[in-house]
Amino acid sequence: MPHLRIRDAAAFLGVSDDTVRRWIDSGQLSATSDASNRMVIDGAALAAFAQSNAATPMADPSTVARSARNRFVGLVTKVVLDTVMAQVEMQCGPFRVVSLMSSEAARELRLEPGVVAVAIVKSTNVIIETPHGAS
Repeated sequence: MPHLRIRDAAAFLGVSDDTVRRWIDSGQLSATSDASNRMVIDGAALAAFAQSNAATPMADPSTVARSARNRFVGLVTKVVLDTVMAQVEMQCGPFRVVSLMSSEAARELRLEPGVVAVAIVKSTNVIIETPHGAS
């Protein structure tokens, strides 16, 4: 069972160490001590806490129904165009999303920094890595 130190839990949740300590002190999040007497949080408990306390994503401005479930509303932060292709970067909450598309498509969508857009990710291949590999 994985355990995470407070600083790592804070980084995953996007808050300060002090906020995680306040959640522990108030009983919202449970913690134990490891062999070195450091306060740690059970990974499964942290995952459940992260899901139940996740910020509500921005509403999708489109009214179109789609099968893709991975939809990220955000702001275009950068557009790099050449004669054929465009690289479009977006900031969607804490996530940076990069899309490659034709320059023609980027121009038709009028993509430029500050434009609100929705990044839709639909893939049959999703790669997941762990820092330690299989045990």
